[in-house]
Amino acid sequence: MKVLVTGAAGFIGSHLAEKLAQRGDEVVGLDNFNDYYNPAKKRANEKRLNEFENFKMIEADIRDRARMIALCEDEQFDAVAHLAAMAGVRPAVESPDFYVEVDYNGTQNLMDAARFTNVENFVFASTSSVYGNTKQIPFVENDPCDRPLQPYAAAKRAAEILGFTYHYLYGLSFTAIRFFTVYGPNGRPDMMAYLVADSITKGIEIPIYNGGDMFRDWTFVEDITDGAVAALDRPLGYEVINLGRGEPTKLRDFVNMIEKLAGRKANLVDKPKPAADVVTTYASISKAVELLGYNPKVSVQEGVKAFWEWYMVNG
Repeated sequence: MKVLVTGAAGFIGSHLAEKLAQRGDEVVGLDNFNDYYNPAKKRANEKRLNEFENFKMIEADIRDRARMIALCEDEQFDAVAHLAAMAGVRPAVESPDFYVEVDYNGTQNLMDAARFTNVENFVFASTSSVYGNTKQIPFVENDPCDRPLQPYAAAKRAAEILGFTYHYLYGLSFTAIRFFTVYGPNGRPDMMAYLVADSITKGIEIPIYNGGDMFRDWTFVEDITDGAVAALDRPLGYEVINLGRGEPTKLRDFVNMIEKLAGRKANLVDKPKPAADVVTTYASISKAVELLGYNPKVSVQEGVKAFWEWYMVNG
């Protein structure tokens, strides 16, 4: 299978591209290497991926519609794994126009490129943030998700809906996979696990919202990419599927796990929960199990240990 992985130099994208290359797929990565965080970390991921003969990286921006169409025409992909996005709940509040431009309009550019070139399967990385302050716990995919709390979630949800339209009108097989609080080796520096590790090792002051009395469905990156590969292998018409662990853990307990491994405390400052955040995320994964054979294997304790061991060498 020939696969385009967008956001391939990023955290989840690099893990996914590596997994596909390892199993023998022909993988083309796409990334614009922006400075949302230190591009050197993305270049290190690119270097790791370039060790595979069946991988190549294209430096381009998904907002460049003509370039996306030309790329798909030139390469004739079987499948697209679209992970490129402006990530982050809180920064989106400050720059809603940018997030809509990248996460919604950029996605449409790729969907058009895919349909023009008869791509068999389009897998879109969405987010648990689309659920907003839903009262339906655990989160289930048939929730209307029509009250997003910030522009990041709104743009992602809008792209999911547009995916149905493209399936209905143009026959594009479109699967949206909603990621739940992904963490692990090569994580982004703005993610909680990395922030806590930096705070412990460098004394950096970081906020802990609501006293850490918030629950997140922490999901290890290898489990997430297993789900993404399964979605790439199974054109389903149109589906929206949660990818989480299905076992929420309190934020304070997650921090404590890292502190215990480090033998030191993080420099935490208690702050009120931002309006754009939710108290709990909790994935129902029964649909993923049924349709994708999804089976998250890595416990939070095991995942935190793997992240910390990686951080001590590479952080």
